[in-house]
Amino acid sequence: MTVVLADLLAEGAELDALVAADGVDFAAPTPAVGWTIAHQIGHLTWTDELAVLCCGDPDGFAATRRGIVADLAAAIEAGAAAAVGRPVPEVLSGWRDGRAAVVQALRGVPPGTRLPWLGPPMGAGTMAGARITETWAHGQDVADALGAVRAATDRLRHVADLGVRTRDHSFVTHGLAPPDASFRVELISPSGAVWAWGPAEADQRLTGQALDFCLLVTRRRHPDDLDLSTVGEWAALWLTIAQAFAGPPGAGRPPER
Repeated sequence: MTVVLADLLAEGAELDALVAADGVDFAAPTPAVGWTIAHQIGHLTWTDELAVLCCGDPDGFAATRRGIVADLAAAIEAGAAAAVGRPVPEVLSGWRDGRAAVVQALRGVPPGTRLPWLGPPMGAGTMAGARITETWAHGQDVADALGAVRAATDRLRHVADLGVRTRDHSFVTHGLAPPDASFRVELISPSGAVWAWGPAEADQRLTGQALDFCLLVTRRRHPDDLDLSTVGEWAALWLTIAQAFAGPPGAGRPPER
């Protein structure tokens, strides 16, 4: 938890530096259709608030969750839109407070506790990894909007791990039965190390750069624009439907090449 929470703080700080720079227009559109930079930060603030609630008040979260899942798409839009039109310093202050509250809340979760969420329940470490994934993915939208290129770091391990662990979720979200097959995933990390999941002898395989895999599972790039290779029909299908987050998949990003 010490490592993953440090990475969560670092991921938030990197995005903070990007959006707090002089001249950033929070009304600027991002690649997410209909979402500005303000929407992106508003969404992170909203989901941080939910994370704090699920850690400290599971019953309160359960009541809130019922209202959200009744119309998840509308709830997501409303959470993001809450930041639109507000003064930028106020938006940033609320987001910063929420990030700090998430770290404090996760530190206080007893070992072995399963936290409720909009998707399946998860442990505190997985929740921290999911917050890193959200921050990184929406940070990518902001970076794309600003024409900025972020240096990939080994914090992507958390994103990649969640992407692998949510493989079956990807199939279910698209109305498909998860395959009864073993998968092997081998990724080259930003530092050059090999990250691997699954048995070495698995028939279904996905390989490539960790950054490309993370862009895939967060649906920030079209599969045609990523340098990822597969072996096996199920791995090839997974490449087209991978999704590491709860909620509807949406249309995804169009190919750029």
